[in-house]
Amino acid sequence: VHTKKIPLSENVDLSVLGRGTPGLAGADLANLVNEAALNAARQNRKVVTMVDFETAKDKILMGAERKSLILSDAEKKNTAYHEAGHALVAAVLPGADPLHKVTIIPRGMALGVTMQLPIDDKHSYNRQYLLAQLAILMGGRVAEELYMDHMTTGAGNDIERATELARKMVCEWGMSELGPLSYGKKEEQIFLGREIAQHRDYSEATAVLIDEQVKKLVQGAYERAKQKIQENSGALVRIAETLLQREVLDGNEVMQLIQGKTLAELPLTGPKDSADHTQQVLRPESSPGRRVHGLAEGERPQPA
Repeated sequence: VHTKKIPLSENVDLSVLGRGTPGLAGADLANLVNEAALNAARQNRKVVTMVDFETAKDKILMGAERKSLILSDAEKKNTAYHEAGHALVAAVLPGADPLHKVTIIPRGMALGVTMQLPIDDKHSYNRQYLLAQLAILMGGRVAEELYMDHMTTGAGNDIERATELARKMVCEWGMSELGPLSYGKKEEQIFLGREIAQHRDYSEATAVLIDEQVKKLVQGAYERAKQKIQENSGALVRIAETLLQREVLDGNEVMQLIQGKTLAELPLTGPKDSADHTQQVLRPESSPGRRVHGLAEGERPQPA
């Protein structure tokens, strides 16, 4: 519907595009088509190609590239290993969404992004899926510790989201050893701008048990990510070092590197157009859906 008024290249497969944009509403799809047409115009193309759609999709899902942000070699290497940690865990864990792309090109407020895309739209999430998300969130911090021999603030957003997700598993979805119980009633207060207040309806002793279960889930995810990374240490190094060379890898390329295969050489056609490769990251939101890594507005961006 949205593409009727624009000239499309013969290589545009709308069914493939549709499968790669699960969860996008009609307005989002219209915006994607407009962005693709604008990208084609900037490249002086008379038709919109699949590359234009991929570029537009990345911009909508992850934010625009920040070409003006120059990273030091040390920051770039740290970002590459951080994102390689996310990507490897996402690629090897059963029950996780397929890895879409990983990049160390700064986008939005993130220095790097790893993204998964589900095969189909999801409306509910099982425990195996959520445990995989927790492990993937921990993959960046684990990789920093094992390969960079330090910890950075770049994992702050990952840790925050993992803790939030684990707490929801315990308090809202009954997915812990405490059983199928709900803790903490929510009440909307419509004043000073519609605030959501969380009221505790449980004892101090129960609060301690909840904290223990949240910690157990997050720590278990950390250990799981560490195990997968240590089992695939050579693959992680290949992913990180290739990211330093290419800046962007798609899911298929990551799998080839994990399998020890050599990637095809990039064509020598001058400066690489980021449209030739796309990027993305996984983060469960409150739904939980996926969200691009980033910090609050005004903070210095860090590796996702």
